[in-house]
Amino acid sequence: MPTALPETSELLLSFGTAFGLGLLVGLQREWEQNRVAGIRTFALVGVFGALSGLLGVIYGGWVIAAALVAFASLVVLGHLAELKHKEPDSGLTTEMALLVMFTTGIITVSGQRLLAVIIAGSVMVLLQSKKPLHNMVRRIGEDDLREIARLVLAGLVILPALPNREMGYLGVLNPFSIWLMVVLIVGISLAAYLAGKFLGGTRGAALAGILGGLISSTATTASVARRSHDQGACGICLAAISLIASAIVFVRVMLEVAIAAPAHLKEMLPPLLAMMFWFGLVAAIAHRISERSGKHTADESPPSELKSAVVFGLLYAVVLIVVAAAREHFGDSGLYIAAAISGLTDMDAITLSTSRLVSTASLETSTAWRMILVGGLANIVFKGVLVVVLGARAFIKPALFGLGIALLGGVGILVLWP
Repeated sequence: MPTALPETSELLLSFGTAFGLGLLVGLQREWEQNRVAGIRTFALVGVFGALSGLLGVIYGGWVIAAALVAFASLVVLGHLAELKHKEPDSGLTTEMALLVMFTTGIITVSGQRLLAVIIAGSVMVLLQSKKPLHNMVRRIGEDDLREIARLVLAGLVILPALPNREMGYLGVLNPFSIWLMVVLIVGISLAAYLAGKFLGGTRGAALAGILGGLISSTATTASVARRSHDQGACGICLAAISLIASAIVFVRVMLEVAIAAPAHLKEMLPPLLAMMFWFGLVAAIAHRISERSGKHTADESPPSELKSAVVFGLLYAVVLIVVAAAREHFGDSGLYIAAAISGLTDMDAITLSTSRLVSTASLETSTAWRMILVGGLANIVFKGVLVVVLGARAFIKPALFGLGIALLGGVGILVLWP
């Protein structure tokens, strides 16, 4: 039995939306060479989709299915006819866009006009991004693709399969949350690496330091310390890279706090922000001095492996247990010892585990940010050891001086902050 028609104003708005979205996508296709369909065709497809949706509302879904089959057949026949007169196209992009816009026209009548607008806008952007996307794919190497696949495995395959509940010693281990932090760290590192690969310009000390801080400031410090022995290496330039990377760590720390404990940003962020600005000032001065001496390039390679992700997950779980046990048996003093130990080589584990405890009301915010800062100061000390052990004399002096100034400022914040 036929269903009553929607109101005329709603129908006009839906058909107008379908028509306009068809014009929008068709405008982009109009500029393509050897195009199968242009602006008029896409507009008509949108309207046809809306008409099919309207008839489906009135007479039932079989009308929409029949219209979709008929339209798909028409697109296939048109493509076959096109192939008889021209060289084979590189793909079926336009034909698929036609089918998507036909379906988009259908959903405008069902009251999902906003969704239709989002889909059509995305389709236009995707079509217009042909050259940048193809260039990006050509620049992705086998190693890069392998790391992307591993991130997909960690985030889209393993993560959903893990139980999302507290368990284990003192009830602080949540497998889902632990692996989520693994995915977060691997994703941030890989995104930073790919951004540097596609943007280029990593020859500048500032960009090299920023990317190094996002990937691993400790590894960056060790790398530039070893390279400081190369003939002609610029010690102050390499020191600037290390200091910038170390300052960027506190940007990453604040991002992790915002993700893991969003309800406690007001209490936890100000002292960490102060440390970031202080360290950033030291790094900026070092970079300014290095600009007068030249620039140095930091080598880059895909930053993450699945094995490293598993190791981080284990470390994160251990830190959760150590922090919980220290609080249980030793009070706040034990917490700071645990923070210093875990922060020596890695800031992410102590930051994420501490933020997690804050978000579950297991730790006070005033204690939490101090633990994170203690971990950061311990990390600075560890980098200082790397500088002395691995670096050349021309690199050791400016790097140690900058790290020492940053360390003093951090101690001041730790002691004097209310």
